[in-house]
Amino acid sequence: MADKKLPFSKSQLEEIIKTYPTPFHIYDEKAIRDNAARFKKAFEWNEGFKEYFAIKATPNPYLMKILREEGFGIDCSSETELELAKRVGMSGDEIMLTSNDTPAEEFKLAKDMGAIINLDDISHIEYLEKNVGVPETICMRYNPGDLKQGNLIIGHPEEAKYGFTHEQIIDGYKILKNKGVKQFGVHTMVASNELDPDYFVETAEVLFNLIAEVAEKAGVRINFANLGGGIGIPYQPEQKAVDLEYVSAGIKKLYEKKIEGNGLAPLKIFFESGRAITGPYGYLVASVLHIKKTYKLFAGLDASMANLMRPGIYGAYHHITVAGKENEPHTVKYDVTGSLCENNDKFAIDRMLPELEPDDIVVIHDTGAHGHAMGFNYNGKLRSGELLQRVNGKIVEIRRPETIEDYFATVDFEGLKDFKV
Repeated sequence: MADKKLPFSKSQLEEIIKTYPTPFHIYDEKAIRDNAARFKKAFEWNEGFKEYFAIKATPNPYLMKILREEGFGIDCSSETELELAKRVGMSGDEIMLTSNDTPAEEFKLAKDMGAIINLDDISHIEYLEKNVGVPETICMRYNPGDLKQGNLIIGHPEEAKYGFTHEQIIDGYKILKNKGVKQFGVHTMVASNELDPDYFVETAEVLFNLIAEVAEKAGVRINFANLGGGIGIPYQPEQKAVDLEYVSAGIKKLYEKKIEGNGLAPLKIFFESGRAITGPYGYLVASVLHIKKTYKLFAGLDASMANLMRPGIYGAYHHITVAGKENEPHTVKYDVTGSLCENNDKFAIDRMLPELEPDDIVVIHDTGAHGHAMGFNYNGKLRSGELLQRVNGKIVEIRRPETIEDYFATVDFEGLKDFKV
C-alpha cells in the first residue's frame, strides 16, 4: 500500500499560503534526496552506474542541482533542456541528449557540450555527420518491436515513433564503427509508469541479448546500456511501489550470466528515470473557491488543468487530501474541477471526500513529475509558482508564478498601435 500522508500539516500550509498564495506546486527535498540515495545504492554493484534524471519530468534547475549533488546526470530532449543543464554547470558525460525528430542545432549544442548523443533513427547518422560531425561516443535507441510488449502510455513498440528496428541497429553499429566511433551505448524504453518490477528485468534481458548479438555481428563492444525510465509510482493508495532492490537483483543475475558470462564486461548500467525520482514528492496545493450543486456536486478549485493536466488528458488518478480533514470520513461524492472552458478540466470525478467548503485547502498528491512541467496558458491562465521544502523545513520559492505581463511578453503591442484593420 502506498503511503499518502502529507509532509506538512494544515497549520504549516496556512503559514506558507500567507506568503505564497495558492495554487502552487511544492516539493519535499529530504524525500527526494532519500529516494535518490536509495536508487543509487540499489545498483552500487555496477561500476559506473548512473541515473540520468529525465529533466522533462520536472524541469527546475534547483531540483537538478540537488540531484546532481546526489550523483545524477541529466537526460535532455531539447535545446532548452540542454541550456538548463549548462546553467546548472553540467557538461560532458553528465548529459545525455535523448530526442527524436531532432534539429541540427540541438545536435550541435549537445556535441559542443560534450554530451552523449542518443540517436533515434538510422537516418540520423548521416544527418549528424553532415550537419555536426560524428562524435567518438554515440548511443542508439532500440525499438524491440514485438520482442517486448509496451504499455498504455507509450503503446505497442511497433507503433511507437521511437528507435531503430532490430535490423537497423545492427547496421547502425557497423556504420558508426567505420566512421571512427570509439565508445558505444544502447538504449531502450518501451513503457511509461510501469509498476511490474519484472518488466524492467525483462527489458535488461532484451538489451543484454542485443549486446551479445552486436558483438558477434558488428564486431562492436557496447560500453554502456541505458535501460530507460518508465518506472512507475503508486498514484493510487492500493498500489505498490516498484521494488528497486528486486529489480536490481534480477538485472545483476542477468548481467553475470549474459554480460560477464560472454566476456562483454565491463558494461555500465544507466537509467533515465524522471517520475520515479521526484514524482511522489511533489504536491499541488489549491484552495476551494466554490461548491456547486446541479445534477452533480462540484468542488471548484483555484487551480485548473493548466496546473496539472494528467487527469484531464489521461483520466489519471491523483490522490486528494483535504488539509485538516485527514481523519474525517469520506462521505460526500464530488467532481473536483478547475475553471477552464473545457469539461475535462477535472482533477477527480465521483471522488469520495470529506465534506468540503470554500477556503478548504486541497492537496493533490504525486505531482512531482509531469505536473508543473506540462502546464499551459489556455484561457489566459497563468502558470503557478514552485516551492521547495528544504531539509531543514524552510520554504523557498524556486520558480515564481507567472504574471499577466509574462503572458503578454511575446506580443508586440507597439506594433499593434500602427496595425490597420
